[in-house]
Amino acid sequence: MSMTAIRSVDPHSPARRAGVRVGETLTHINGHQIVDVLDYKFYSYDTSLELTLRDEDNSLRHVRVHKYEGEDLGLEFETYLMDRARSCANNCIFCFVDQMPPGMRESLYFKDDDARLSFLMGNYLTLTNLSPREVQRIIDLRISPINVSVHTTDPALRCEMLKNRRAGQAIDIMRQFAQHNITMNCQIVSCPGINDGDALDRTLRELSELYPAVNSVAIVPVGVTKFREGLYPLRPYTQEEAGAVIDRVEAFGAISLKERGTALAWCSDEFYLLAKRPLPDKSYYEDMTQLENGVGMLQLLKSQAEMALEDADPEQEAPPFSIATGVSAGPLLTQIAQAAMKRCPKLRGRVYPIKNKFFGETITVSGLITGCDLVEQLTGQELGERLLIPSNMLRSGENVFLDDMTLDEVSKALGVPITPVEADSGFDLIDAILGLDVELPGYALPPQDEYYRYNPG
Repeated sequence: MSMTAIRSVDPHSPARRAGVRVGETLTHINGHQIVDVLDYKFYSYDTSLELTLRDEDNSLRHVRVHKYEGEDLGLEFETYLMDRARSCANNCIFCFVDQMPPGMRESLYFKDDDARLSFLMGNYLTLTNLSPREVQRIIDLRISPINVSVHTTDPALRCEMLKNRRAGQAIDIMRQFAQHNITMNCQIVSCPGINDGDALDRTLRELSELYPAVNSVAIVPVGVTKFREGLYPLRPYTQEEAGAVIDRVEAFGAISLKERGTALAWCSDEFYLLAKRPLPDKSYYEDMTQLENGVGMLQLLKSQAEMALEDADPEQEAPPFSIATGVSAGPLLTQIAQAAMKRCPKLRGRVYPIKNKFFGETITVSGLITGCDLVEQLTGQELGERLLIPSNMLRSGENVFLDDMTLDEVSKALGVPITPVEADSGFDLIDAILGLDVELPGYALPPQDEYYRYNPG
């Protein structure tokens, strides 16, 4: 069956009312060929549509659909993209996928570099996969905003970093997008001695020339796991080097703020933690446009938690809790937990920063913590009656950690119910600490014999 074949039709949708059937293939909308999900979403926006459908016997029919502007047609296809996801054509020297250990689930080794996923899911793309036709389609369909992994605007250096002879063309493509008012949010993975220093100054300057199309720039430090045998020699930033990157970015931002009314570029929270410097105030991050890159996330979490605690009932009671998080966020989560217990003296809880033994202790973010590290480091600890974890430890939409341990398996091994909490919401964190609006216990404890099987001795 074609990937553009219709797998299901919402029973309450305009498509069902018009008589669209499962198994048919959508070929055109109002005469426009439908190649993938972008065509589908763009051309199905209007109120009056003519769908061209091909049956399994290759016969065509035309169906009229009337709906509200922007209302979804109600069709689901064999794949979300109505096409295969496009894998990355690069061999980046800092690629995290290349630093994965063997034996993990297949999807973790797939490198996507798909413009459609950038628009629909917020994924970052390098632009090396785009044909001239695809560039023009993004312009014609006004696909905006898109997220671009820039790393450097020096063409030769970009080719070297991405190990792709086409990589140097990216800045020209970005100029095309800027001329047609396509908004771009940019990312720079900064590597010590490679694309920082003067190279970073050049990149920020040339990206700023594309403002306002270039809407924001995040500078994040390279992540280095212990699985780098045979790969390009990279190392993490030292405290002094991280501070030097912050100084350059903040100096650029101060000038940009005067000239454009926006700093335009920000270092991720991780850079400040590496440099052992205090995080800037929340207002420094303006509209928080780069939260997905960890830019301002900790300050947002802190400010939201403080606001939530102002409304907390000092007499609030809840079962004793524990929180597991990454080493980088450990001090802040400890501060928030202590503030909650000071506000509500009947609360009892502890925070456990988890060292990343699986990928290596240079990885300090919570989103890369595995189930096995949780079990190894929390077994025998005082966990209270419930364990809170950031939801980004789990595969999106599922209760599975990176190492394929399930939430239920970890819960059984530790003998405590586990509640995932939105990683970037201080409001949700405080609600979870207070036992409000969360499903507790969340995960039933195993029978006693099974509990001891997971916890020998």
